[in-house]
Amino acid sequence: MNILVTGAAGFIGYHVVHALLQRGDKVIGIDNINDYYDVNLKYARLAASGIDEKPIHENVPVPSQQHPAYTFVKIDITNLERLEELFRSSSFDQVIHLAAQPGVRYSMENPHAYVQSNLVGFVNILECCRHHRIQHLVYASSSSVYGANAKIPFSEDDRVDHPVSLYAATKRSNELLAHTYSHLYQLPTTALRFFTVYGPWGRPDMAPMLFANAICSGQPIKVFNEGSMQRDFTYIDDIVEGVIRASNDVPTRTEAVPFYRIFNIGNSEPIQLMEFIRTLEASLGLQANLKMYPMQPGDLKTTYADTSRLEAQVNYHPQTKLADGVRRFAEWYMNRYRPLFFEA
Repeated sequence: MNILVTGAAGFIGYHVVHALLQRGDKVIGIDNINDYYDVNLKYARLAASGIDEKPIHENVPVPSQQHPAYTFVKIDITNLERLEELFRSSSFDQVIHLAAQPGVRYSMENPHAYVQSNLVGFVNILECCRHHRIQHLVYASSSSVYGANAKIPFSEDDRVDHPVSLYAATKRSNELLAHTYSHLYQLPTTALRFFTVYGPWGRPDMAPMLFANAICSGQPIKVFNEGSMQRDFTYIDDIVEGVIRASNDVPTRTEAVPFYRIFNIGNSEPIQLMEFIRTLEASLGLQANLKMYPMQPGDLKTTYADTSRLEAQVNYHPQTKLADGVRRFAEWYMNRYRPLFFEA
């Protein structure tokens, strides 16, 4: 198949691109390479995919030197004209939409970035998929849509009309917009509510990278809510497996809600934050210096995915135990990330 992956220089996008290429698909990846975090990490991910940084310019295709079936183009999804040109020239079968402005806390500092990327950009993707008869749009939602939900585990049937951050509100809006396009234009769409993804090439603003940086630098780790938090930590390989399986299973006219689906995608096994820190300490062979903080606005105390719907639909079963996933992350961090960004 010919597949567009947006957010291809991002954490999940990088891994999804590789999985599709290994399967034998033709892939075009796009990303605007914004500076929400160090762009050098994004360029390093692209380099690991055979994409040279030097020829990367706006709207210029750059073929991979490692994968003949992969091409990267720097495009901002808020630019509808450029996006339309790409769709017209490429004849995509599917779109896996992972580009977004991430981060809960940053959404309180720069709300307009979220409106542009997560709302305007998403409508642009929907319009292009509609007009170019894309067979299936799979897109990233988030566990944050559950807000202050007290029912555990989180189910797709739970009410999600009380988001506690602007980021969460934009992700829930994506689901509603996709529902409308599925209903009006018979566009098959699948939302994936990701739960705390971790692993090699992860984002530097997320807990695993923040913790590893602090531990290795002898700096204190900020532990919110006095450590009394649980997260459904899900290893990147398990996430990618779920994305691929979901993309293969196209919603149909005969669904309960025609052409439209939402799935939780997580490990379905919440882990105490302190357990994650202790496991990371063991993998790095170093001890953390902990500094406790109260709960932060917009944060959730617990995330816990009920993945029974995805399991029933596509036989999704996460395989990676916490100790194994953290060990692989720590090995990548010490052998690849730290030499690039701390010892260069």
